Amino acid sequence: MRQYGYCRISTGKQNIERQVRNIQAAYPQAVIVRETYTGTKFQGRKELEKLLEKVQPGDTIIFDSVSRMSRDSEEGFRLYEELFHKDVSLVFLKEPHINTETYKRAMMNQVALTGDKVDLILAGVNSYLMELAREQIRIAFEQAEKEVSDLHQRTREGIETARLNGKQIGQPKGATYETRKGKAAKEIIRRHNKTFGGSLTDAETMKQAGISRKSFYKYKRELRESMA
Repeated sequence: MRQYGYCRISTGKQNIERQVRNIQAAYPQAVIVRETYTGTKFQGRKELEKLLEKVQPGDTIIFDSVSRMSRDSEEGFRLYEELFHKDVSLVFLKEPHINTETYKRAMMNQVALTGDKVDLILAGVNSYLMELAREQIRIAFEQAEKEVSDLHQRTREGIETARLNGKQIGQPKGATYETRKGKAAKEIIRRHNKTFGGSLTDAETMKQAGISRKSFYKYKRELRESMA
């Protein structure tokens, strides 16, 4: 009976450590599984697939939120039921009302049949309790899917608004990202290399700037282009 904490981020700007901290605070013994795959489908999430093959009946998988398991409501609900029937417990820290205990409680609350005609009514009550549990789970996955869709829409609208207001979106075409070390190296080349009126050879300039041959000639070319 092992505990696994599954953590996933979908963009390079997200920090996976927040999910790790949340899970470890509630389940300090959990084995953390990290996933950095970008996407919205289960296919391609290698670490999740490995985990699903590994888990055994009685094991528990903990998620920081339902969106970490799936942002596709149909796939999410299908996997939820699949794991439930495999007797793998699921815990969602931010949506505890849909932990697999929801299903288990619905089953435990089943009304015992009497062997009489009233069983028709009792069977309907039992079906209602199970459907209520399923509906809670569906809503949670649908909400996660909607939040992702809304976020993408707000991002597109924000970019379009900025563009219409004349703001530069992203790095200008042809621009290069320059580090502090690169700027310092360029200054040494410009001031001391023989090509620009200095006294140092190329090899001496590389040593002085502490850069590789490839970087030296790249910076040298960029300096020539800027001066031209």
